[in-house]
Amino acid sequence: MDAPTRDLADFVIASPTSFHAAGEVARRLRAAGWAEQRADERWDAAPGGHFLVRGGAVLAWWVPEGAGAASAYRIVGAHTDSPGFKLKPNPQLRRFGWDQVGVEIYGGPLLASWTDRDLGLAGRVVDVEGNEALVRTGAIMRIPELAIHLDRSVNEQGLKLGRQAHTAPVIGLGERDLVSTLLDGSGLPGDPVGFDVYAYDTQPPAVVGDAGEYFASGRLDNLSSVHAGLTALLNHDQESGDHGPDVRVLAAFDHEEVGSGSATGASGALLEGVLRRTSGALGADGDQHEAMLARSFHVSSDAGHAVHPNYAERHDPANHPLLNGGPLLKINANQRYATDGPGAVRWARACHAAGVELQPFVSNNDIPCGSTIGPLTATRLGIDTVDVGVPLLSMHSVREFAGTRDLAGLAAALRAYLW
Repeated sequence: MDAPTRDLADFVIASPTSFHAAGEVARRLRAAGWAEQRADERWDAAPGGHFLVRGGAVLAWWVPEGAGAASAYRIVGAHTDSPGFKLKPNPQLRRFGWDQVGVEIYGGPLLASWTDRDLGLAGRVVDVEGNEALVRTGAIMRIPELAIHLDRSVNEQGLKLGRQAHTAPVIGLGERDLVSTLLDGSGLPGDPVGFDVYAYDTQPPAVVGDAGEYFASGRLDNLSSVHAGLTALLNHDQESGDHGPDVRVLAAFDHEEVGSGSATGASGALLEGVLRRTSGALGADGDQHEAMLARSFHVSSDAGHAVHPNYAERHDPANHPLLNGGPLLKINANQRYATDGPGAVRWARACHAAGVELQPFVSNNDIPCGSTIGPLTATRLGIDTVDVGVPLLSMHSVREFAGTRDLAGLAAALRAYLW
């Protein structure tokens, strides 16, 4: 791997859940000298970098010298969560001699892709005193697929998994206490009460192709955008003073895969509060804050679809994004993406300044597309927004597939937009 791809691989490995992703972003910001802001303390908008972590979400903002009521916000939005399986209460099951793990499906994973994978558990645990700890196991469980001898029609009819009956991983034969395994090394002083724990694939990312042109990894939707946004925010001479008065913001939300309706999701008040309090700390009153928002812009970055050569009929007949063809400009007439004409021009300028091509994405009329945080933040804040991202194959699989040039190109275009 080249250095940027290796750095993304390290970021993915460090981020098996949204909580870990937020923690890894915070770790990197601290290492770069950024100051952590607590939501329950007086707000700091001194020149320099600041960040706020809440659960699986993290917001970071750079305040330049000279920022004030005449400034605007340049925002990159992304999300830290990915589809998968979440641990249920009373998770340890005993069936037919096997110990299994009770899990609830989170979002819309490609269920079949999770079978016959070496899975671990990771997430957040909370004790009776409210102390929190991040936990992570190695490969301890597996969702075994039924042998073809017991389902001779599977290759003709396709694998059909019952969401309750067929997705419980096996973990052992009575020799493992799941809670003890999770808490091993957590350092929690009290008895655990709260669990936000998810399954994850333990296989590390890999570069594929003779020239290293492809990247196979879990959780590229949407750690690819979180990493690109963070890279763009940090990889600039922020002390040069030549970047103007605008406040640069990275907003990495949680819970996008389940609709964003949470305190740490894009439909919540988290970003709104950070912007309002930052404006106030810069001396902008309510009317001036609204004027700052009117001057602001938001790039919503989330992965999109590359054309699949084996299922080309599922895509638009005229727009065929390819891996390594450049970052996507995501367009939808029904506002599932927030892109409009002016937003498209602004993204095209950023890509041109970065020296990367862009590719339009639009869905087939017979197959409605998903949505992103873009329309949600545009609706809540009234900020002009464009939807972008890297093209993927196998989206929502346990192991997705991207182009290494697209990953680097997205970071470069976001940097050109921010700075």
